[in-house]
Amino acid sequence: MSTGATGGFTKEMARNIFYGGSLFFILVFLGLVFDSERRIPERSNQAALTDSVVRGKAVWEQNNCVGCHTILGEGAYFAPELGNVYQRRGGDASGGAFIKAWMQSQPTGVPGRRQMPNFNLNDQQLEDLVQFLKWTGNINAEKWPPNIEG
Repeated sequence: MSTGATGGFTKEMARNIFYGGSLFFILVFLGLVFDSERRIPERSNQAALTDSVVRGKAVWEQNNCVGCHTILGEGAYFAPELGNVYQRRGGDASGGAFIKAWMQSQPTGVPGRRQMPNFNLNDQQLEDLVQFLKWTGNINAEKWPPNIEG
């Protein structure tokens, strides 16, 4: 079987398709990288990263909150998204007060509802967690979560 000038698919044609396709996708990839690098600073959180926010993230990690909750879409989908919980519950001191009261009242004991454990956080840990959730809520997540209740 000859694949020469009779119109068959040659090794040279396959090589050209491979190199051409590879070059095309490398250029697409580089374009996406450069676009992302240009847009990330525009989207980054302008709020200061305080010591309280850093400690709040440590509380989040130490208690494995991501094991049940999502934050900005990352984590488990067992419990609500918390990336916008501060704004959802008032967006001011009332939002922080709600979060603290909620954490302290767990588990609620309501039959048929998922129950969050009580982590017995002290006042400083609760305040730090609230500051972390407030800071997270100020990140431009490009309209994530898609609905206000997460």
